[in-house]
Amino acid sequence: MNMVKRHLTVANVLSCMALFVALGGVAYAAVKIPVNGVKTQNIAPQAVTNPKIKREAVTSGKIKNGGINALDIGAGQVTNEKLATGAVSSKKIAKKAVTNRTLAEESVTTGKIAKESIEASKISTSLWVQLVRNVAYVNTSSITNDEQNKSATAECPKGKEAIAGGVRLEGELKEVAVTGSYPFSSGNSRTGWTGIAHESGAGPYGDWSIVAFAVCAEL
Repeated sequence: MNMVKRHLTVANVLSCMALFVALGGVAYAAVKIPVNGVKTQNIAPQAVTNPKIKREAVTSGKIKNGGINALDIGAGQVTNEKLATGAVSSKKIAKKAVTNRTLAEESVTTGKIAKESIEASKISTSLWVQLVRNVAYVNTSSITNDEQNKSATAECPKGKEAIAGGVRLEGELKEVAVTGSYPFSSGNSRTGWTGIAHESGAGPYGDWSIVAFAVCAEL
């Protein structure tokens, strides 16, 4: 022990410390990981957690196609602001993925519907029966003379019903007035439009006529 104390000088202590640091540096260099030295197989399952990932370190270019599925995305994580313009196309939407429940109120406007994209098969029966199809306009005139009472009925083509109609008077109309204008019915169908007019006063009466017209359509 006395021999050790005799050789324990400041120079010796400093030399030993320098040697220790030098050996430590060599040891560090021996275990230093090279670039790309850590592979997927070197990482234990679930070893990389969110706190260990640098913000914005995982970009779209680092994710392989199909690497993220619906189960990997939390509810409400993908919002409108996070979607690039044109990122969601019809090819990326699964069949029947968009239902009435997934559409916000008034989200489908006229500007978002392509021309001729809505066919008859896509319209409910209750709405379809309210639509006007194959409209036709017909009119019929009474005779023109001095008779006091006249009427005329404009009948729709077969298979169509009157959805509107009216009358007009022609000729000498000093004391003539329309007394009736209404749909003409055949059974439960409105198959035309009827107009009635009357000339009042003591006469003599002029020559006049009544014209009935109907707007017809398939229902």
